[in-house]
Amino acid sequence: MDQQLTIVKVGGKVLENRETLSVFLDDFTALPGAKILVHGGGRSATTMAQRLGLETRMVEGRRITDAGMLEVVTMVYGGLVNKNVVAGLQARGVNAFGVTGADFNLIKAHKRTGAEIDYGFVGDVDEVNPESLAGLVKQEIVPVVAPLTHDGSGNLLNTNADTIASSLAVSFAQSFDTSLVYCFEKPGVLINPEDDNTLIPYLNRELFDMYREEGIIAEGMVPKLENGFNSLANGVLEVVITNIEGLSIPGRGTTLGE
Repeated sequence: MDQQLTIVKVGGKVLENRETLSVFLDDFTALPGAKILVHGGGRSATTMAQRLGLETRMVEGRRITDAGMLEVVTMVYGGLVNKNVVAGLQARGVNAFGVTGADFNLIKAHKRTGAEIDYGFVGDVDEVNPESLAGLVKQEIVPVVAPLTHDGSGNLLNTNADTIASSLAVSFAQSFDTSLVYCFEKPGVLINPEDDNTLIPYLNRELFDMYREEGIIAEGMVPKLENGFNSLANGVLEVVITNIEGLSIPGRGTTLGE
């Protein structure tokens, strides 16, 4: 394995603001080598749901997805957000291709069951089939992946974008030297989410468990870190959580270790 691949997951406020999205796309375009972009869009989905009179319910950063909300996230993630990002990359000379987990049979999942909370049409990943995307990557085409999966029986499922990024990274790690970067509006994992000067530069599983038990790490950061540690345990070389600046400045952000 000598070809390097960077998988970047972008989410949070970066996607919601034209200026920050433009800066992000500039920095993403400048990344050397092969790359894949995975995006969220939860804030846009929440805004659209409000316009349609639908209630948004979240548990530890995960969206409860009933039938109405599934329609919203499909429209927003697979349509509005995905195609805006693809168009932005094309404008920068990047030959981007927008997909969901249903396209190319990329990611199959099953509807989450057995939990105390009924998450509705939320999918847990069963299988990743990276061959088609690998072919695109080798042609210097950049896949832009929306966080939707399918169950193989004709049903779409809402799947956490951090999980999508981790699942892809683990799958591609079998044939590429793969790095995973989670990019959002904060400089990394913070002791105090309201103070950007409280960055935790390095985090292993033991520290994560301690901070989570103390309530320092909570809500949406929990699934992000769970997915990051899972990636490291399954062959991904590097996992970093950072902001836009961290894409262009090596060493910025929080680096995960086993």
